Amino acid sequence: MTLIIQTLADGLVLGGIYALAAVGFSLIFGVLHVIDVSHGVLVLMGAYLALVFAELLHIDPLLTMPLVMVALFLVGYAYQRLLIQRAVDRSQFGSLLLTFGVGLMLHNVMIWVFSPDMKNITPSYAFTSFKLGAINFDAVRVSCLAASLVLLSCLAALLNFSPLGRVIRGTAQQTLAARLCGVNVPHVYALTFAVSAAFAGASGIVIGIILPFSPADEATWTLNAFVVVVLGGVGSPAGALIGGLLLGVVSTLTAQYIGPSF
Repeated sequence: MTLIIQTLADGLVLGGIYALAAVGFSLIFGVLHVIDVSHGVLVLMGAYLALVFAELLHIDPLLTMPLVMVALFLVGYAYQRLLIQRAVDRSQFGSLLLTFGVGLMLHNVMIWVFSPDMKNITPSYAFTSFKLGAINFDAVRVSCLAASLVLLSCLAALLNFSPLGRVIRGTAQQTLAARLCGVNVPHVYALTFAVSAAFAGASGIVIGIILPFSPADEATWTLNAFVVVVLGGVGSPAGALIGGLLLGVVSTLTAQYIGPSF
Protein backbone atom coordinates (compact mmCIF):
# COMPACT_ATOMS: atom_id res chain seq x y z
CA MET A 1 0.00 0.00 0.00
CA THR A 2 2.85 2.38 0.86
CA LEU A 3 4.40 1.76 -2.56
CA ILE A 4 1.14 2.60 -4.33
CA ILE A 5 0.69 5.81 -2.33
CA GLN A 6 4.31 6.81 -2.97
CA THR A 7 3.89 6.14 -6.69
CA LEU A 8 0.69 8.19 -6.82
CA ALA A 9 2.35 11.06 -4.94
CA ASP A 10 5.28 11.04 -7.38
CA GLY A 11 2.82 10.96 -10.27
CA LEU A 12 0.91 13.98 -8.99
CA VAL A 13 4.14 15.95 -8.58
CA LEU A 14 5.24 15.00 -12.10
CA GLY A 15 1.77 15.78 -13.43
CA GLY A 16 1.86 19.33 -12.09
CA ILE A 17 5.06 19.89 -14.04
CA TYR A 18 3.56 18.37 -17.20
CA ALA A 19 0.60 20.72 -16.82
CA LEU A 20 2.79 23.82 -16.59
CA ALA A 21 4.79 22.70 -19.62
CA ALA A 22 1.60 22.17 -21.64
CA VAL A 23 -0.54 25.15 -20.65
CA GLY A 24 1.14 27.48 -23.15
CA PHE A 25 0.63 24.98 -25.96
CA SER A 26 -3.01 24.65 -24.93
CA LEU A 27 -3.52 28.41 -24.95
CA ILE A 28 -2.00 28.84 -28.41
CA PHE A 29 -4.05 25.96 -29.79
CA GLY A 30 -7.25 27.29 -28.24
CA VAL A 31 -6.91 30.96 -29.19
CA LEU A 32 -4.78 31.06 -32.34
CA HIS A 33 -5.83 27.59 -33.61
CA VAL A 34 -2.15 26.93 -34.35
CA ILE A 35 -0.27 23.75 -33.49
CA ASP A 36 3.08 25.08 -32.28
CA VAL A 37 5.56 22.31 -33.10
CA SER A 38 8.37 24.50 -31.70
CA HIS A 39 6.82 24.54 -28.21
CA GLY A 40 9.40 22.14 -26.80
CA VAL A 41 12.19 24.42 -27.98
CA LEU A 42 10.68 27.32 -26.01
CA VAL A 43 10.53 25.09 -22.94
CA LEU A 44 14.23 24.22 -23.28
CA MET A 45 15.13 27.86 -23.93
CA GLY A 46 13.69 28.61 -20.50
CA ALA A 47 15.84 25.88 -18.94
CA TYR A 48 19.03 27.11 -20.60
CA LEU A 49 18.33 30.75 -19.76
CA ALA A 50 17.74 29.80 -16.12
CA LEU A 51 21.03 27.91 -16.10
CA VAL A 52 22.86 30.97 -17.46
CA PHE A 53 21.13 33.47 -15.14
CA ALA A 54 21.62 31.28 -12.05
CA GLU A 55 25.34 30.96 -12.75
CA LEU A 56 25.81 34.65 -13.54
CA LEU A 57 23.77 36.04 -10.66
CA HIS A 58 24.49 33.25 -8.12
CA ILE A 59 20.85 32.96 -7.09
CA ASP A 60 18.34 30.16 -6.68
CA PRO A 61 17.13 28.96 -10.13
CA LEU A 62 13.49 29.58 -9.22
CA LEU A 63 14.34 33.25 -8.58
CA THR A 64 15.40 33.59 -12.23
CA MET A 65 11.80 32.91 -13.29
CA PRO A 66 10.79 36.59 -13.73
CA LEU A 67 13.83 37.25 -15.93
CA VAL A 68 13.24 34.15 -18.03
CA MET A 69 9.53 34.85 -18.43
CA VAL A 70 10.15 38.43 -19.55
CA ALA A 71 12.78 37.29 -22.06
CA LEU A 72 10.52 34.57 -23.49
CA PHE A 73 7.54 36.97 -23.53
CA LEU A 74 9.47 39.32 -25.82
CA VAL A 75 10.71 36.45 -27.98
CA GLY A 76 7.19 35.01 -28.24
CA TYR A 77 5.63 38.33 -29.22
CA ALA A 78 8.17 38.92 -31.98
CA TYR A 79 7.96 35.29 -33.15
CA GLN A 80 4.20 35.40 -33.56
CA ARG A 81 3.92 38.90 -35.00
CA LEU A 82 6.79 38.66 -37.48
CA LEU A 83 6.65 35.01 -38.56
CA ILE A 84 3.62 32.99 -37.47
CA GLN A 85 1.01 35.64 -38.29
CA ARG A 86 2.31 35.93 -41.83
CA ALA A 87 2.16 32.17 -42.27
CA VAL A 88 -1.37 31.98 -40.79
CA ASP A 89 -2.54 34.69 -43.20
CA ARG A 90 -1.63 32.36 -46.04
CA SER A 91 -2.76 28.99 -44.64
CA GLN A 92 -3.04 27.07 -41.39
CA PHE A 93 -0.81 24.37 -42.83
CA GLY A 94 1.83 27.01 -43.46
CA SER A 95 2.01 27.83 -39.75
CA LEU A 96 2.60 24.15 -38.97
CA LEU A 97 5.49 23.99 -41.42
CA LEU A 98 6.88 27.28 -40.12
CA THR A 99 6.92 26.25 -36.46
CA PHE A 100 8.47 22.90 -37.46
CA GLY A 101 11.24 24.69 -39.36
CA VAL A 102 11.87 27.21 -36.58
CA GLY A 103 12.00 24.34 -34.09
CA LEU A 104 14.65 22.58 -36.17
CA MET A 105 16.76 25.73 -36.47
CA LEU A 106 16.57 26.61 -32.78
CA HIS A 107 17.34 22.99 -31.88
CA ASN A 108 20.60 23.24 -33.80
CA VAL A 109 21.36 26.70 -32.39
CA MET A 110 21.07 25.27 -28.87
CA ILE A 111 23.43 22.43 -29.80
CA TRP A 112 25.88 24.97 -31.20
CA VAL A 113 25.72 27.30 -28.17
CA PHE A 114 25.28 24.85 -25.28
CA SER A 115 26.56 21.55 -26.81
CA PRO A 116 24.45 18.37 -27.16
CA ASP A 117 25.47 17.19 -23.69
CA MET A 118 23.05 16.78 -20.80
CA LYS A 119 22.79 19.77 -18.44
CA ASN A 120 21.10 20.14 -15.10
CA ILE A 121 20.21 22.99 -12.76
CA THR A 122 21.17 22.19 -9.17
CA PRO A 123 19.73 24.34 -6.36
CA SER A 124 21.24 24.35 -2.87
CA TYR A 125 18.45 22.10 -1.54
CA ALA A 126 18.84 19.51 -4.30
CA PHE A 127 19.41 16.60 -1.92
CA THR A 128 16.95 17.61 0.79
CA SER A 129 13.90 15.46 1.48
CA PHE A 130 11.26 15.04 4.16
CA LYS A 131 8.68 12.46 5.17
CA LEU A 132 4.96 12.85 5.65
CA GLY A 133 3.90 9.66 7.35
CA ALA A 134 5.33 6.82 5.29
CA ILE A 135 5.66 8.94 2.12
CA ASN A 136 8.95 10.53 1.10
CA PHE A 137 8.90 13.94 -0.58
CA ASP A 138 11.83 15.49 -2.38
CA ALA A 139 12.22 19.19 -1.54
CA VAL A 140 13.09 20.05 -5.14
CA ARG A 141 10.02 18.34 -6.58
CA VAL A 142 7.69 19.82 -3.98
CA SER A 143 9.02 23.35 -4.53
CA CYS A 144 8.69 22.91 -8.29
CA LEU A 145 5.14 21.59 -7.92
CA ALA A 146 4.26 24.58 -5.73
CA ALA A 147 5.73 26.96 -8.33
CA SER A 148 3.75 25.20 -11.07
CA LEU A 149 0.46 25.47 -9.18
CA VAL A 150 1.06 29.15 -8.38
CA LEU A 151 1.80 29.94 -12.02
CA LEU A 152 -1.22 27.99 -13.27
CA SER A 153 -3.41 29.86 -10.77
CA CYS A 154 -1.97 33.19 -11.94
CA LEU A 155 -2.70 32.32 -15.57
CA ALA A 156 -6.27 31.26 -14.71
CA ALA A 157 -6.78 34.55 -12.85
CA LEU A 158 -5.35 36.50 -15.80
CA LEU A 159 -7.69 34.81 -18.28
CA ASN A 160 -10.81 35.00 -16.11
CA PHE A 161 -10.59 38.32 -14.28
CA SER A 162 -8.35 40.73 -16.19
CA PRO A 163 -9.31 42.94 -19.17
CA LEU A 164 -6.62 41.22 -21.25
CA GLY A 165 -8.04 37.83 -20.36
CA ARG A 166 -11.54 38.86 -21.39
CA VAL A 167 -10.22 40.14 -24.72
CA ILE A 168 -8.28 36.90 -25.29
CA ARG A 169 -11.32 34.76 -24.50
CA GLY A 170 -13.59 36.92 -26.63
CA THR A 171 -11.19 36.76 -29.57
CA ALA A 172 -10.95 32.98 -29.25
CA GLN A 173 -14.74 32.59 -29.20
CA GLN A 174 -15.75 35.09 -31.91
CA THR A 175 -12.88 36.60 -33.88
CA LEU A 176 -15.12 38.54 -36.25
CA ALA A 177 -17.17 40.01 -33.39
CA ALA A 178 -13.93 41.04 -31.65
CA ARG A 179 -12.80 42.84 -34.81
CA LEU A 180 -16.16 44.64 -35.06
CA CYS A 181 -15.75 45.79 -31.44
CA GLY A 182 -12.43 47.42 -32.31
CA VAL A 183 -10.11 44.72 -30.95
CA ASN A 184 -6.70 44.62 -32.61
CA VAL A 185 -6.80 40.87 -33.24
CA PRO A 186 -3.19 40.43 -34.51
CA HIS A 187 -1.95 42.25 -31.38
CA VAL A 188 -4.09 40.00 -29.16
CA TYR A 189 -2.77 36.93 -30.95
CA ALA A 190 0.80 38.12 -30.41
CA LEU A 191 0.15 38.84 -26.73
CA THR A 192 -1.40 35.39 -26.31
CA PHE A 193 1.59 33.73 -27.91
CA ALA A 194 3.93 35.85 -25.78
CA VAL A 195 2.15 34.78 -22.57
CA SER A 196 2.32 31.17 -23.72
CA ALA A 197 6.04 31.46 -24.44
CA ALA A 198 6.63 33.00 -21.02
CA PHE A 199 4.90 30.08 -19.31
CA ALA A 200 6.81 27.62 -21.49
CA GLY A 201 10.03 29.24 -20.29
CA ALA A 202 8.90 29.01 -16.67
CA SER A 203 8.15 25.32 -17.13
CA GLY A 204 11.65 24.87 -18.56
CA ILE A 205 13.12 26.12 -15.28
CA VAL A 206 11.03 23.63 -13.30
CA ILE A 207 11.95 20.79 -15.66
CA GLY A 208 15.64 21.72 -15.60
CA ILE A 209 15.72 21.60 -11.79
CA ILE A 210 14.14 18.15 -11.65
CA LEU A 211 15.47 16.40 -14.76
CA PRO A 212 18.64 16.52 -16.89
CA PHE A 213 17.97 18.17 -20.23
CA SER A 214 19.55 18.53 -23.64
CA PRO A 215 18.48 20.00 -27.00
CA ALA A 216 17.29 16.55 -28.07
CA ASP A 217 14.50 16.68 -25.47
CA GLU A 218 12.48 19.33 -27.30
CA ALA A 219 10.44 16.77 -29.26
CA THR A 220 9.55 14.95 -26.04
CA TRP A 221 8.12 18.09 -24.42
CA THR A 222 6.18 19.04 -27.52
CA LEU A 223 4.66 15.55 -27.59
CA ASN A 224 3.89 15.66 -23.85
CA ALA A 225 2.14 19.00 -24.30
CA PHE A 226 0.02 17.60 -27.12
CA VAL A 227 -0.98 14.59 -25.01
CA VAL A 228 -1.92 16.81 -22.06
CA VAL A 229 -4.08 19.01 -24.30
CA VAL A 230 -5.85 15.95 -25.74
CA LEU A 231 -6.51 14.62 -22.22
CA GLY A 232 -7.52 17.89 -20.55
CA GLY A 233 -8.99 20.06 -23.28
CA VAL A 234 -7.94 23.15 -25.19
CA GLY A 235 -7.37 26.67 -23.89
CA SER A 236 -7.95 26.04 -20.18
CA PRO A 237 -5.36 26.06 -17.36
CA ALA A 238 -7.68 23.78 -15.34
CA GLY A 239 -7.89 21.38 -18.28
CA ALA A 240 -4.11 21.41 -18.64
CA LEU A 241 -3.77 20.65 -14.93
CA ILE A 242 -6.18 17.71 -15.16
CA GLY A 243 -4.48 16.37 -18.28
CA GLY A 244 -1.04 16.82 -16.76
CA LEU A 245 -2.01 15.03 -13.55
CA LEU A 246 -3.49 12.15 -15.54
CA LEU A 247 -0.36 11.83 -17.65
CA GLY A 248 1.91 12.04 -14.60
CA VAL A 249 0.01 9.37 -12.64
CA VAL A 250 -0.21 7.05 -15.66
CA SER A 251 3.53 7.52 -16.30
CA THR A 252 4.62 6.67 -12.76
CA LEU A 253 2.20 3.75 -12.38
CA THR A 254 3.33 2.33 -15.73
CA ALA A 255 7.00 2.71 -14.83
CA GLN A 256 6.48 1.10 -11.43
CA TYR A 257 4.22 -1.83 -12.31
CA ILE A 258 4.86 -2.54 -16.00
CA GLY A 259 8.31 -1.19 -16.78
CA PRO A 260 10.05 2.14 -17.48
CA SER A 261 10.55 1.25 -21.15
CA PHE A 262 6.78 1.49 -21.69
